[in-house]
Amino acid sequence: MGSTDAKLILYTNHRCPWAHRAHIILEELKVPFEEVIIDLDTPRTPEYLKINPRGLVPALSYNGEIIIESAIVANFLADAYPSHLLPPSNTPEGALRRARVALFVDAFISKFNSQLFALYTAEGEAARAEIADKAVAALVKEVEPLLADASPYFGGSDKLTQAEVLTGSFVIRHKSLSKTDLYPSNLWPSIVEKAPNFAKWAEVVAVHPSVTSIFKEQEIIDGTRARIAKLKAQKQQ
Repeated sequence: MGSTDAKLILYTNHRCPWAHRAHIILEELKVPFEEVIIDLDTPRTPEYLKINPRGLVPALSYNGEIIIESAIVANFLADAYPSHLLPPSNTPEGALRRARVALFVDAFISKFNSQLFALYTAEGEAARAEIADKAVAALVKEVEPLLADASPYFGGSDKLTQAEVLTGSFVIRHKSLSKTDLYPSNLWPSIVEKAPNFAKWAEVVAVHPSVTSIFKEQEIIDGTRARIAKLKAQKQQ
């Protein structure tokens, strides 16, 4: 059981969508924590590698115990600080909800989200359109049915759930990037047309205060543009 006396230190970077997951849940739970920003543009310091040998963010120190990997951090916090995000894990309802959330997050990340990363190195509009079409088709098949009862959040909840904690950082990025030339112009209109459950859900998630708390749209757009330029330059070498 989480304690308000527990000392939490979050090692993070606000540009990272995986670290953003930890911010969403901490904001939603209103749990106080200390923040340490890790520079992702330079080699990790020996000090940070002692905390997380993988060199990734987020990492969470909970009373000195280090927890790494974003989903593990988020799920630990959901269990340590019981709330509306998930029913207790020792009940049938809680176990079933965790299974449903896990399936939804896996479908979103592995079937839809991962495909969009290919846009970063695609050459030409035809190739970009093909990637977008495949991503939307996967969204319609794998994710859309799982949001049939969203009201407006996952599973018919009227409050944010763990499903949004684990996907919201990507949803808000896709919404923002869809307004730029970094994504094909037909991507979001196609989602609205073919995956209305997802589109309605995403609109609500992308403006939730816990999701937007650290999100700076222009910084994310500029950072993504720079990342794409770097990836394309490396591809040409």
